[in-house]
Amino acid sequence: MQAYLVGGAVRDKLLGLPVKERDYVVVGAAVQEMLDLGYRQVGKDFPIFLHPETHEEYALARTLRSSDGARDKLHSDKSVTLEEDLARRDLTINAIAETVEGELIDPFGGEEDLRRRLLRHVSPAYAEDPIRVLRTARFMARYGALGFSVAPATMTLMRELTDEGMLDDLVPERVWQELLKALTETDPPAFFNTLRECGALSRVLPEIDGLYGVPQPKRWHPEIDCGVHTLMALRVACELTDSVEVRFATLTHDLGKATTPAHVLPSHYGHEGRGERLVKQLCQRLKAPARFRDLATCCAAYHGYTHRLYELKPKTVHKLLSALDAFRRPERLEHFLLVCEADYRGRENFHDRPYPQSADLWRLYETASRVTADGCEEGVPGWLKGETIRRERIRLIAEELSLMRRQQLSQSAGQPVENSEPGDIGADGGT
Repeated sequence: MQAYLVGGAVRDKLLGLPVKERDYVVVGAAVQEMLDLGYRQVGKDFPIFLHPETHEEYALARTLRSSDGARDKLHSDKSVTLEEDLARRDLTINAIAETVEGELIDPFGGEEDLRRRLLRHVSPAYAEDPIRVLRTARFMARYGALGFSVAPATMTLMRELTDEGMLDDLVPERVWQELLKALTETDPPAFFNTLRECGALSRVLPEIDGLYGVPQPKRWHPEIDCGVHTLMALRVACELTDSVEVRFATLTHDLGKATTPAHVLPSHYGHEGRGERLVKQLCQRLKAPARFRDLATCCAAYHGYTHRLYELKPKTVHKLLSALDAFRRPERLEHFLLVCEADYRGRENFHDRPYPQSADLWRLYETASRVTADGCEEGVPGWLKGETIRRERIRLIAEELSLMRRQQLSQSAGQPVENSEPGDIGADGGT
């Protein structure tokens, strides 16, 4: 029985990166032997154990073998070698093992690929699980900034798996998990660029893929293309926050533009409402948690309000704050404002421009939130109390908004204030 350190721990150590988790593969042992040594078995499908003291994962070596002409299945027993186990891994950089003495066992050239900054599949076994296409794209999101690229042969295989429809039946939860992990990486846009290059984006995230090639008014979007803008906005969101909810909401804020009728392009009037519906559909399909869906739908529906803040009526500002549930959940407003700022600055030549709407909408919220039920007389019916609070909040918003407009005029020396593209703010919006 011998244990080897494998996978990410070896890879990141060789890259000089912090090692977050240590996983081991065990050769020459059976399930009962592991249990007798005090290891605790987890999972039913694969022989994976937790160390009795460190709680690190130890997996028995596995390989694919056929039995009586049946389809190949994962097989594990004392006869499975370390090389057989490494051969069924996805990428060569993940197929390096290390002995307790620190000696590397690298039968597939993973260490050289790390030096060459190359993501290359180990063998045809890559096709065992099509989720590896998304996983490879996620490694680009993690390591692309270090100069990594996908090996041409691996990209060809990814295209083949996509063209053969192998990604069409992926379990939604697995797609969501890969997307979620990609959004936490250093360079999430690389994930989507890689999937688009091999054709997989249209299969697993057609709502995002549909944004490419759709034009926008050059005045507001010098980059023109909706797909390009979306990833530019996502990149800014990554600069602003580590919140994966904000990054997801930024990714999906403009989905409605993919469904704009061709005869009205490059205008996108009404895209907010269409986008809200598409976000709900996407989240339902991928079984995304409610917190992601709720923030993303709010951002899709209302980001245009914030861009046109100084043109809104006071009651529209109150409507916006209420729709965001800001008075009960101010953190929702904080996240919403980050998405709006990322949307504004995620345009060609807009990155370093100020976005005062963010601080000013927060200021309007703070002003309005001073009004609470504590100020109402006792015995007032609930409906009247709520209406009294609403009217007083709108009155304070009106005063503060008027002051902001005067400040804007003063700062611009009589010139029109440049905001963002016109939004679909509804019948009660505007000045």
